[in-house]
Amino acid sequence: MTKFILPAVIGAAISFLSTPLVKKLAFKLGAIDIPKDDRRVHKNPIPRLGGLAIFLGFIISSIVLLKINDLSFNNEMLGMLLGASIILVMGMIDDIKPLPAKVKLLTQIVAALILIKFGMRIEYVTNFFKVDGISFLSNNTIAFGILSIPITIFWVVGITNTVNLIDGLDGLAAGISAIAALTLAYVAYANPQLNNNQQTVMMTLALAGSCIGFLPYNFNPAKIFMGDTGSLFLGYILAAISINGFIKGATALAMVVPVLALGLPIFDTTFAILRRAFNGRPIMEADKGHLHHRLLSIGLGQKRAVLILYAVSFLLGTSAAFLLKQKYTNSFIMLVITATIVAIPINQTWIEKQKTSGNKE
Repeated sequence: MTKFILPAVIGAAISFLSTPLVKKLAFKLGAIDIPKDDRRVHKNPIPRLGGLAIFLGFIISSIVLLKINDLSFNNEMLGMLLGASIILVMGMIDDIKPLPAKVKLLTQIVAALILIKFGMRIEYVTNFFKVDGISFLSNNTIAFGILSIPITIFWVVGITNTVNLIDGLDGLAAGISAIAALTLAYVAYANPQLNNNQQTVMMTLALAGSCIGFLPYNFNPAKIFMGDTGSLFLGYILAAISINGFIKGATALAMVVPVLALGLPIFDTTFAILRRAFNGRPIMEADKGHLHHRLLSIGLGQKRAVLILYAVSFLLGTSAAFLLKQKYTNSFIMLVITATIVAIPINQTWIEKQKTSGNKE
């Protein structure tokens, strides 16, 4: 058990101790978040680049502990760390001087292609209602070469950006990522037959610990932001780990578990896309319709809003755990509770909007 606790402890310690140094570096490089519009919830300039501390905690903890436990540092993991490093560098540059959206998207695609080059790709699309699942992307079909690459790119780029989009309140992205990582760690631990089982457990725990170590500086009132350096890295590494440990498996749970574990950012991004499309606005245009903005709009402070979203993410992770144990009723109950919590701010915001429209008329 100690070998599964150490990654989180070491990751947290490195992240916690390195954050003050990263904060000084951010000031020297000019990576400062200055509130310039009403979407910002902070009033004073705050340094970015905090994701570098999370990255250091994750990388150092993972490499050291894999070596100590004599676990193979295989080709897939090398590709994962290489791609993550590229995302990190891009995020650091973007935090210092904002990059065009096309450049960021292209870099994310390149990082996803690196995973594919090193043997990490989504190999199966499964049917949850059949015990063995149905493989549409097996090696003996033409579809494998054609479909697995774009599907893998879509997953990696999509999850990378979903985590980036929820990074709107102090401590939100770090906490949600930690909960998602802990969920994936539990699933891997409970399923020793999964690919790279022990490596996956250690890496997800190292990631969770690194996020937790950063939170004392990032929770409201934040002293430093993770910036795109952190949010893009976290999204990318969670997407990569889920492919390596879960989605490659041809089981009915192959896609369901990581989708639930990352359910909050996935839902929030999907809802944002549908909302903007319905209102005839550009999909990539920023707005204040995200779930965390809606919680603030009904009168909650940052801390309460973040804690509620932590609870939502925890419930989704619990649902995934119940699903894994084939306790479908319990899983469904967790999902109903989660949907109810999420629906309250959405419904309240809609009611307020209708009242405002009525008053204008």
